[in-house]
Amino acid sequence: MISILLRSAFILLSALIISVEAAEENVEQSKILGLRTVAYEVENLATAIEWYTKAFGVKPYVESPEYVGFNIQGYELGLMPESDSPVKGNNVLAYWGVEDIDTEVDRLIKLGAEIQTPIMEVGGGIRLCTLKDPFGNILGIIYNPIFVLE
Repeated sequence: MISILLRSAFILLSALIISVEAAEENVEQSKILGLRTVAYEVENLATAIEWYTKAFGVKPYVESPEYVGFNIQGYELGLMPESDSPVKGNNVLAYWGVEDIDTEVDRLIKLGAEIQTPIMEVGGGIRLCTLKDPFGNILGIIYNPIFVLE
């Protein structure tokens, strides 16, 4: 798991370097608008709705038997009923930004999340970690003083 975290940190730092180089070269900007939705599969939708409402401090803005969506500061967290896939959370890693990583990680642990990889600094003041939610999904948490929404 630490190798996943280190690989993610390398990708983050590489993206920063590439974006600075692209700005210097006046490379045409991508039309990709950025992260919009991260969706997790859960065994029990009602239990997951309750947990994520507490974890993120907001209620869903859309709720159906097939999909539940939360607006998290302009980004969407989606919950879906579990599929038949035996693999859960090992192929996607999304980081949710926070201003105080220590406080937020402690709060999520109190709500039932478990540390997967401990908080670590990866350069430039960026600190991140991963937790497993009570449903087995990987939840990335990041403090990134370099990234600023435009």
